[in-house]
Amino acid sequence: MKRKTTDGALKNKERTRKKFLHAVGKILKSKGYMALKVNDIASIAGADKKLIYDYFGGTDKLIDEYIGSQDFWSNVRYEPKQADLKDGGQALTKALLLSQFDYVFKNKELQKIVLWGLSEKRRSLKKLADNREKEGEAVFKNICDPHFGTKAPVYRAITALLVSGIYYLNIYATTNNNTFCGLDLTKTEGRIAVQEAIDFIIDKAYVDL
Repeated sequence: MKRKTTDGALKNKERTRKKFLHAVGKILKSKGYMALKVNDIASIAGADKKLIYDYFGGTDKLIDEYIGSQDFWSNVRYEPKQADLKDGGQALTKALLLSQFDYVFKNKELQKIVLWGLSEKRRSLKKLADNREKEGEAVFKNICDPHFGTKAPVYRAITALLVSGIYYLNIYATTNNNTFCGLDLTKTEGRIAVQEAIDFIIDKAYVDL
């Protein structure tokens, strides 16, 4: 009986943790990070706000855990065995960038986090950026840099422009619901055009650098 009671308590705790994390995302998506107040989080979660401290160690740590769960690049896990890819990372780079393009567009909470990181210094936001760099560095160092040799910094710069462009275009499209360079990024045709441009730029880099 004690084991069942313990298991039930753990399940309840996990469910409540998920409710708090979901509440953070809901507020972030609809009202922005300035609205992340403990009473509002608890109200949306439908749970006692005291449990935020019990389960997370406080509101800031709850928010930090949510932030850490959202970023695309921080959730990419590079495997060392990928280092022997014959194409120097060409297909892998395109797959990662195209996946990121869709992920950022669909994840409105991540868009808010990106904007938050541009306007406020916060340890978890800095950690998010550091983790993103760490994951990217593994791919560059073990796959792309050996392929490009002395031109590796140029390829890194190309990738930086593509990644930052992906963030900006998606945030712009969902915030202003408008066109950019005549492309409607909320429509299939506009998104396909950007995807084809990403393919073209990466392929061109592997041919000409």
